[in-house]
Amino acid sequence: MNEESYIRPPVVAGMFYPEYANELEQMVGQLIDGAKPKRQKGRLVGIIVPHAGYQYSGATAAHAFALLKKEKKRTVVLVGPSHREYFDGISVFPGASFKTPLGAVEIDVEMRSALVKASPYVQSSLAGHRAEHSLEVQLPFLQIAMRDFKILPIIIGNQRREYCEALGTALAEVTKGVDVLFVASSDLSHYYTSDAARKLDSIAIASIEKLDFATLMSDLDTERTEACGGGPIVAVMFAAKKIGADVCDVLHACNSGDVSGDKDRVVGYVSAALWKIH
Repeated sequence: MNEESYIRPPVVAGMFYPEYANELEQMVGQLIDGAKPKRQKGRLVGIIVPHAGYQYSGATAAHAFALLKKEKKRTVVLVGPSHREYFDGISVFPGASFKTPLGAVEIDVEMRSALVKASPYVQSSLAGHRAEHSLEVQLPFLQIAMRDFKILPIIIGNQRREYCEALGTALAEVTKGVDVLFVASSDLSHYYTSDAARKLDSIAIASIEKLDFATLMSDLDTERTEACGGGPIVAVMFAAKKIGADVCDVLHACNSGDVSGDKDRVVGYVSAALWKIH
């Protein structure tokens, strides 16, 4: 297989989101139209969004994606965790595009090349991308909200501090002077009672609201809080602050029990927007 011409097919259509284009477009459109997020007067630099099935976290994610209806970004940099494949380091997708039921989204190959050169920890590889859902589920929202854009899909294998901060540094370097959008894909705590999850999640959310990636990383390392994509959040906040982001709005937070009614084993969700105001 020629990796550079590889078009990644959708792997969770029909599971995490509808597999038919008309049903998917209708669902995402309704979720975005139903969200009424606060919009700052500055420049939107990045968002943090969950990545569960749309029936659980779609409304939370929509609060961030609704901000994109007036945005025109050349490239969306997607950063997520690897759920199904362990590898050391950071993997940027080597192929030509990602496909969803709504069509194919082209990869920014120039930015990919620059990112690989910018950090020894970043490799152009399919590692982590083959069956991963954390980036794929963001694409239909982007396709409905923005229409015309390229993507740079990145998966962090080992979410150690050194890798997350190195990725943040490299992303700030290769996106300097380019109007990009960073997207960190992460759910929060997993499988606690709803009350316990709210307490754990509130710790991560407090750091996110302060753009305090250092405290968030420390709290993740010591298990004071949890987030399956905590490393991607840290990397995106690190990069966003380096290019001028100075305000973070937490837009919506809940857990799966708020949707399903099952309060015994829940997954936490948050969406947030990173702005450059001053």
